[in-house]
Amino acid sequence: MTLVAKASERGTATLTLDSPANRNALSARLVGELADALAACGKDPSVRAVVLTHTGTTFSAGADLKEPPNPYTFVALLRQIIELPKPVVARVSGRVRAGGLGLVGACDIAVASSASDFAFTEVRIGVAPAVISLPLLPRLEPRAAARHYLTGEVFGAAEAARMGLLTAVDEEDDTAVTALAPILDGFRKASPVALEATKQLLTARVRGTFDRDAEDLVQRSASLFASAEAREGMTAFLERRDPAWVL
Repeated sequence: MTLVAKASERGTATLTLDSPANRNALSARLVGELADALAACGKDPSVRAVVLTHTGTTFSAGADLKEPPNPYTFVALLRQIIELPKPVVARVSGRVRAGGLGLVGACDIAVASSASDFAFTEVRIGVAPAVISLPLLPRLEPRAAARHYLTGEVFGAAEAARMGLLTAVDEEDDTAVTALAPILDGFRKASPVALEATKQLLTARVRGTFDRDAEDLVQRSASLFASAEAREGMTAFLERRDPAWVL
């Protein structure tokens, strides 16, 4: 069974993360399937734009701790979204955690229902949001990023929009389709060549961050995941208990 469902309508390809049993956790398999689906969309002249969305109540819970992807593979996926010659829009109607926020941050535009919520939970399992910082830190308001990176607290869609994570919040539709509609209409009226050129302009700073920092952050992430605190944090998470450091 595929973990990424594909559909197409009027020039929009919709890629749906479809692993609700583990809250669309970023397993090696899911990351690989998503990369393949994005590559196909990039080469398809009938695709004007891509929507990345999800089944279930969680867009993505972050890395699959049982079957995690290689960090280089995940960095490649984030860069693929940024460099895809078509706009990519995240549509969120639920929770997003940890690595899932990296996917949202890599998208050109992100919309969410007002009931959606978000959290950088890495610090609570003994690691840091290192790799996902590549697309996120160039786009987030610095003070807000500091608060949410350091505390791991849950924040709502309005705060996510204020800090630069979201483009728009849908107050009327709990699927966020209403907020998405005018964006897709705009793409349909735009020249495909102009869309690609404009996306290159918009992503220049983020692409520069990948060129400069990707190797360092992959190494930093690998070191943290191999640490004793990370082992304790991940074990506590899987055992549904507090890690030893909680006061």
